[in-house]
Amino acid sequence: MAHRVTGVLIFFFLFVHVLDTALVRVSPEAYDDVVATYKTPVVALLEYGLVAAILFHALNGLRVIAVDFWSKGPRYQKQMLWGAVGVWIVLMVGALYPVLGHAVRDVFGS
Repeated sequence: MAHRVTGVLIFFFLFVHVLDTALVRVSPEAYDDVVATYKTPVVALLEYGLVAAILFHALNGLRVIAVDFWSKGPRYQKQMLWGAVGVWIVLMVGALYPVLGHAVRDVFGS
């Protein structure tokens, strides 16, 4: 279920990204306004959520591939799920500063 949800969220992001990038041809001023809103701390949290969705979707996708194409995959799918979740948590902790560092500095000062 989470794999499908993250896939839909990633699709929604890509749809919005294509629309806002296309805005530059229609109105460069409007594009600049939209890009300015992307530099807010709230959007930084959304970016962190996007990173979480992409990482989980990718790691779980590798697990699904292993279950489908490895003869012992179905037997070890629960262990592989917990392994993927563990790797996801480690990577998400590692992504905290690079993704949210500027937002924390904006809110609390440098």
